[in-house]
Amino acid sequence: MQVFRAGSAIGASIEEGQVANSRRDMAAKYAIALREARETAYWLKHLAEFAELAADSKRLEKEALEFVAMLTVSVRTLRERE
Repeated sequence: MQVFRAGSAIGASIEEGQVANSRRDMAAKYAIALREARETAYWLKHLAEFAELAADSKRLEKEALEFVAMLTVSVRTLRERE
């Protein structure tokens, strides 16, 4: 259940960031999305320990880590321009 909450929070935080009042606010929303993406990757890594979930968990973990990479760059860029 927690993996679903963390995973769905990524999109919700990005969506909030799209309508932010300022670059600083956008960076804050994206930073929340980044933390949620890292948490999602964490839970998916642990779910991969179950044989029946391993293939899907590994694929989803890779995708979560791609979000981590993209959001890291986005947050860094937004904060540099403040």
